[in-house]
Amino acid sequence: MTAIVDIQNLSIRFGAQTVVDGLDLSIYPGESVALVGESGSGKTVTARALLGLQAKGASIEADRFTIQGQPALANRERDWRQVRGREIGYVLQDALVSLDPLRTVGQQLADALTASGRVSPRDIPARSLQLLHEAGMADAQQRLAVYPHQLSGGLRQRVLIACALAGQPALLIADEPTTALDMTVQKQILTLLRRRRENGQALLLISHDLAVVAELADRVLVMRDGKVVESGETRQVLTAPQHPWTRRLLRAIPTPQTRGFRLASERPQALPPRPLVSGEPLVNVSNVHKYYGDRHVVNNVSFQLRAGETLGVVGESGSGKSSLARLLLGLSEPQRGSIDIAGERWSQQPETLRRSRRAGLQLIAQDPLSSFDPRYNVERLIGESLDTAGIVGTARHQRVLQLLDEVSLSPKLLHRYPRELSGGQRQRVAIARAFAPNPALLVADEPVSALDVSVQAQILDLLADMQTEHRTALLFISHDLGVIHHLADRVLVMKEGRIVESGDVEQVFKHPVHPWTQQLLDALPAMPGRAA
Repeated sequence: MTAIVDIQNLSIRFGAQTVVDGLDLSIYPGESVALVGESGSGKTVTARALLGLQAKGASIEADRFTIQGQPALANRERDWRQVRGREIGYVLQDALVSLDPLRTVGQQLADALTASGRVSPRDIPARSLQLLHEAGMADAQQRLAVYPHQLSGGLRQRVLIACALAGQPALLIADEPTTALDMTVQKQILTLLRRRRENGQALLLISHDLAVVAELADRVLVMRDGKVVESGETRQVLTAPQHPWTRRLLRAIPTPQTRGFRLASERPQALPPRPLVSGEPLVNVSNVHKYYGDRHVVNNVSFQLRAGETLGVVGESGSGKSSLARLLLGLSEPQRGSIDIAGERWSQQPETLRRSRRAGLQLIAQDPLSSFDPRYNVERLIGESLDTAGIVGTARHQRVLQLLDEVSLSPKLLHRYPRELSGGQRQRVAIARAFAPNPALLVADEPVSALDVSVQAQILDLLADMQTEHRTALLFISHDLGVIHHLADRVLVMKEGRIVESGDVEQVFKHPVHPWTQQLLDALPAMPGRAA
């Protein structure tokens, strides 16, 4: 059988910097291979090289580099155009910047189908609908007419997957394909990818979710600093890792058993005791309703949040989680109900009255790239959050350096711009910016979804330390139930704008009452040898 991709001793350099060093990779029809490793380890650079999408100035060398048995190292741009979409499909990590903001979902699917040359023009509408259904989009007909910015992060990711599958490629490269998806839709996508593999399509999976890797991959390559430090059959690598770095990645996975312990430590180490949560609520949300047109996105939601407490919010994409976050931050107003913060009315107030209190509320957005001003470097991005707290001059610069250290970023990144950072680095900058003014309330919308497990572990440990030191109240939105179980004190389960179940996180996750909560938990992928 001829390998779809056959690479030996691949090296990729940017000037004097080697980002991939001596990598061997072969993928056969029907096979699934996973690349795992921390952000910046060379995973995405390797994937892009298979499509001729390496950055300008990159130098690529290999002893062997073939696609479908044909040498590809010397391909020109017109040669790569015959590969992209037809031989190799690509699901990129960042859906918002990967889709054309000026074209509807239907137009972008039509573009992909037309470019493939495998569908007649009259069949494009029906095939577009089929692709969206296969990607888990129930209301596909209505979504064809909308633009990417009108979709949630999870829905955008599904459109991206549908576009990548349009050309029926022999190999699909999926770079974090389930990052923005809730558990139930993730299960649908995993089923779709597994079915494609059974039909002979190969898969190169890039993921920091080792449970997803365990579900899909036949073989796994563990990368660090551009080198493969361990490789082999997936179950063997994940249950009996040989390299210290692989063992560290596995220890960093949040589970119910890690609750109360640091994830990033070499040995089990307890977190500092959390301060007793008591007193008057910092946040009081009462009977809040929010409509967008005739769509009821937040439906009679009520809850309280106290200083030092973590409240997890889970639910499928489009269930109202991010809309609830916007209401808390004063970025939109409820049509009914009220929101009080620190005993004062926050909703339905003039912006002039809220402005002086904004430093006390901070957001870690789901999509850091779209939340950054592309003209600002890292120092200015973090520093603008300090401006609202009146921290300027030398004190401002020192605080920025301190925050970079806390989120494990080098001071060398101070003068880089958002597009010069990896997805994980951008997310850490967003977290540093949110922490800068020591807010009383931190709203975190999928704050670790773009991070590999080792960096995610550092950030979750940091969140725990911040709360202990500053008694920060944290509203934590995530589709990763393992993260919520590890971090949260209480949890709200949302569906179609309503809270269908709430309570202590241990009680809700171990003894769910509502069928929707049970369905979410049943959809969790499991690591080999572990419960979900």
